[in-house]
Amino acid sequence: MKRSRNVKIVATLGPASDTYETIRALFEAGADVFRLNMSHGTQAEIAEKHAIIRQVEQDLGRSIGILADLQGPKLRVGVFAKGEEELVPGAAFRMDLDGAEGDLSRVCLPHPEIFAALEPGAHLLVNDGKIRLKVVRCGADFADCEVVIGGTISNRKGVNVPDVELPLAALSEKDRADLEFACGLGVDWLALSFVQRAKDVFEAKGLADGRAAVLSKIEKPSAVERFSEILDASDGIMVARGDLGVELPVAAVPPIQKRLVRKCRAAAKPVIVATQMLESMIDSPMPTRAEVSDVATAIYEGTDAIMLSAESAAGSYPVEAVQTMDRVAVEVEADPTYAQIIAASRSAKGDTVADAIVAAAREIAEKTEIKAICCFTQSGTTALLTARERPGVPIIALTPLPRTARRLALSWGCHCVLTSEQGRFKGAVVSAARAARAGGFASETDQIVVTAGVPFNVPGTTNILRVAPCDERLIYSTDPE
Repeated sequence: MKRSRNVKIVATLGPASDTYETIRALFEAGADVFRLNMSHGTQAEIAEKHAIIRQVEQDLGRSIGILADLQGPKLRVGVFAKGEEELVPGAAFRMDLDGAEGDLSRVCLPHPEIFAALEPGAHLLVNDGKIRLKVVRCGADFADCEVVIGGTISNRKGVNVPDVELPLAALSEKDRADLEFACGLGVDWLALSFVQRAKDVFEAKGLADGRAAVLSKIEKPSAVERFSEILDASDGIMVARGDLGVELPVAAVPPIQKRLVRKCRAAAKPVIVATQMLESMIDSPMPTRAEVSDVATAIYEGTDAIMLSAESAAGSYPVEAVQTMDRVAVEVEADPTYAQIIAASRSAKGDTVADAIVAAAREIAEKTEIKAICCFTQSGTTALLTARERPGVPIIALTPLPRTARRLALSWGCHCVLTSEQGRFKGAVVSAARAARAGGFASETDQIVVTAGVPFNVPGTTNILRVAPCDERLIYSTDPE
């Protein structure tokens, strides 16, 4: 099932997409990776969705990536005696540790770590930033605030604290249990919420112990400030624009998105742009023009993947949302301006043999009649380096490891093919030629570029580049053993 685009689509599963028929339809419409949101549903329900995805994978014979998104530490107010209150600008309002029901003057905020970090002048944002409170006076168990932006505050609404770094671990007890559960299922990626520092990532990677790759969600100002160290520690990145747009001025989000995408590409690590991409399609079969432009902008920037959240999880048109993303991606990537932007943003990175080989493979492919770049990979690193180049021809990643193929489902341009372990280079070239022909990327009269490492089946040994014919007779008569 050959895709007609390079950017990947991540679709979140939920009540609107929890059956075999719908999940298969989402994949056939263009979803490459499925996101399981650990904030919603029981572990039994998550396990059921995971099993369905793997059944679809088996039935269709194509590797599918699964991303488990951990909830992270959720900060919420307590409950109100009346269920809700209306705060007006200029009024005084207290948050404290008193567990009594709230009223118009106060409410419980059961997070002592917030009060420990607060200082006068800091802001508390409630209900996705719809209510803004400024801290006037605070102590170990309270914060007296002035209402800057009023509105309706109700039971258990979320709280953001953008101005201070909270002494919170990125993994709650629930997250630790969910992480172990998800790794036991065999998910390919773990998304870590509310990352503030690199050590948050190292903790999650230590617990995952190689069973899943760790993707950091960038949704706090401190994560933006420390992005380089977080990127170094992570296997991938999600630009989570929802909370990021609450904790930072919304006008700051687009340039941050652009910078983060470019840094991820330079580091050869996959990046997802997420949140509200086709928000109106939760209720409408058609997106707004602004949403289409937003999706297109992320693709023009060179992101690896674009993501649907509620659109596919709880919306009325989940399949149509995926189809819309697919059509936009195909249209953008066919635009000559897209190739110009991608080429202009390419920068030489790395000084290893593998870096040089993938750069040469891209240049040869673009200057000749090469139909595809076929790279043999154990860990996925060679495929990621090839994807960093954003070549103008398809990337066929050949690996004997299903885990590697599934993880690469998130990476730009990678068409993953499971192959047997290789022992001789000639056999590897033959396998590459067969994969290119079988996938519809090339015919017998075409040529491909093959990259591999000798000795085979050893990660990090990419050291060979071969321009090869797709005609096996020519391979057997001309290639060395």
